[in-house]
Amino acid sequence: MGVLLSVQPTAGLPGLRLRPWQVDDVDALVAAHRDPVMRRWLLTVIDDEADAGRWIDGRRRSWAAGTGFGFAVQEDGGVGFGPPVGHVNVKVRAEGVAEVGYWTAARGRGRGLASRALEAVVGWALAEGSAVPVARLELFHAVGNHASCRVADRCGFGLEAVLPAQPPALPNEGHLHVRRARRGYGSLPRG
Repeated sequence: MGVLLSVQPTAGLPGLRLRPWQVDDVDALVAAHRDPVMRRWLLTVIDDEADAGRWIDGRRRSWAAGTGFGFAVQEDGGVGFGPPVGHVNVKVRAEGVAEVGYWTAARGRGRGLASRALEAVVGWALAEGSAVPVARLELFHAVGNHASCRVADRCGFGLEAVLPAQPPALPNEGHLHVRRARRGYGSLPRG
């Protein structure tokens, strides 16, 4: 569970560090999940420290089993990395196929954080010798979640299908975006 990904700073954008979630992240996770905009789109509800602890423990178990890889996204504030402001997850669904998902806390939105973090994780997942040997990455979001749709597009995930609602778990229509490795596993295509 020692994977650490970095995104270099650019003009006007801080560097990012992506690492597995830790028990010390409970407060930041609870605070992020108090945001009504974020809660509107997420299927998982985290209301308190106990929920956050269970969620983090679930991420740790997934890492250990090799079935899911959840990254806490931290920004470099100039004096070191602050508490997590986002999340990117890769969940193995079948041989050669994984699902990616992400969220950004309110204080991190509107600055390209989700796109930059997702691209780092996609690069890691599609790299030769990755812990996630996949040729196809799937990204799902609700049809009305325009911000997620823009992130998917910026990161080279093409829209493959509009999926029907499946209440109660999925109350709205959804978009299925897909990004594939070109020849086998490991190439990083754009589109």
